[in-house]
Amino acid sequence: MFPITPGHTPKLTEAILIFFAIIGMISYFIIGIGTSPHIPILLGIMLLIAYGLLRGLTFHDLQGAMIAGASSGMGAVFLFFIIGILISSWMLSGTIPTLIHTGFSLIGGTWFFAIVFAITAIIGVSLGSSLTTTATIGVAFIGMASAMDFSLAITAGAIVSGAFFGDKMSPLSDTTNLASTIVGVDLFTHIKHISLTTIPAFILSFILFAILSPDASAAFNNSRDYQAALESTGLMHWTSWIPLLVLMICTVARVPAFISLAISSIIATLLANLMSGLSWSFIWNVWFNGYTGETAFDPVNELLTKGGVNSMLFTISLVVLALGFGGLLFITGIVPAMLSSFKEKLQKVRTVILSTAATAIGVNVLIGEQYLSIMLTGETYKGIYDKAGLPNKLLSRTLEDAGTVINPLVPWSVCGVFIAGVLDVPVLTYLPFAFFCLISPVITLLFGGRLWSKIE
Repeated sequence: MFPITPGHTPKLTEAILIFFAIIGMISYFIIGIGTSPHIPILLGIMLLIAYGLLRGLTFHDLQGAMIAGASSGMGAVFLFFIIGILISSWMLSGTIPTLIHTGFSLIGGTWFFAIVFAITAIIGVSLGSSLTTTATIGVAFIGMASAMDFSLAITAGAIVSGAFFGDKMSPLSDTTNLASTIVGVDLFTHIKHISLTTIPAFILSFILFAILSPDASAAFNNSRDYQAALESTGLMHWTSWIPLLVLMICTVARVPAFISLAISSIIATLLANLMSGLSWSFIWNVWFNGYTGETAFDPVNELLTKGGVNSMLFTISLVVLALGFGGLLFITGIVPAMLSSFKEKLQKVRTVILSTAATAIGVNVLIGEQYLSIMLTGETYKGIYDKAGLPNKLLSRTLEDAGTVINPLVPWSVCGVFIAGVLDVPVLTYLPFAFFCLISPVITLLFGGRLWSKIE
């Protein structure tokens, strides 16, 4: 949670008006004008600073809130740096080219989007990280879709859906552990309980992706050109699977994400030097600037030109701005005023669940950080659930259904910015097709009140 004490307590109507004004402005700039989200977030920061000054806050306090907000995301920022290196090192070691090449060989000509969704979900559960899943197997799948001229929007929607299914259901996931811990629920009790809404959402999503999948027979007949170009890079070896296996072993062993990604990246880099004979000066340049494809087949060059620390700077700068923006929302009292108002008018089970989901979604939209949406909402509603005689497992499930899966659908959120960057598909482009992320909160809102007592 942000270590920020509100410096002002606005009335609820005032807080809501400012909330809708700022979100409306951000949405207009991103959707209506098509600007980079950095611009409206910066404008939002300026507006909140002006509001704070008008309400008697000092600039020193406002600046401190921005710094505190940004500081809360430093863990993610350093993780983004290492993911940029992971992608470039996996290119050099042939891991991502091998995944793409193998995908062409194994995936048949039908149900492409459904298979992408299912495989990404399996990998997501195995790795326990939606961002790592997206940056590895997701990059390979988006490359295949591009090669076969399939919809990148639907493919990205399938990748995001699968990755966040894994983020919800994996016992290795940070958000799954956080949601269960913050409200005091056993981890596996939590996972059992969220399956009541997650499994139906998975099935519905799979059916939708299967219906939308094109007849890929003709596209796969031409896939040999892509496979031949991948082979011509000289990067693919039997050792190309090792970085992926190392990452999965580290994940199962519960090694922290940063260390796991760093180990996999270093091993991939060593293999690139040993197996492909790449010079160290070239390798270090790729670590920073990313890999550039240089085959005789331009479509494959586009698939392989990815990664590097430099590719993460857009994402990192936006994350810092968004979290600083969130800090201002706290110091000015806007978010605390809206959260406290929910606590006073909750009696019925359905209303409690609806308000919990609305709060988790609202924090995601306002602040753009899924951990904060879980922590803030969990801390706010624990007492309400106890007072209403509702089990904490209902709260932890709602936190996941409306907190974890919403973050990738917000263009200025940590996950949204990252995913749009690594897949090169804007959030608003894949949003209508991220079926699992859209369906999960709907199921919770429609059936949450009936499902809470099904699993004891």
